[in-house]
Amino acid sequence: MKFQVHFVSDAEEDLFEIYSYVAKNDSILKAKKLLANIEQTCLSLSALPKRGHIPPELERVAVYDYLEIHFKPYRIIYQTISSRVYIHCIVDGRRDLSELLHKRLLR
Repeated sequence: MKFQVHFVSDAEEDLFEIYSYVAKNDSILKAKKLLANIEQTCLSLSALPKRGHIPPELERVAVYDYLEIHFKPYRIIYQTISSRVYIHCIVDGRRDLSELLHKRLLR
């Protein structure tokens, strides 16, 4: 069964910020390629949505509703509900994400 993949507004904003940063600090071509690769990684969840693992920051506080996959160095945090996958965050894994994940996902 194919799952539908949806980007919530926070994830769309993350993609825009990643693209803008790379375009400004490197090149537009590299920004476009990176964006396409991240989006393709997200869309691949339509076939195998359960392949991710629970983010350790959420597991420590007993939140098991979210999974993550990686497109190094980015972490893609998502939730599967019925036959839909919701992408909530696309963030740089080199950052301390505890506060960000709590703020976004545990509102």
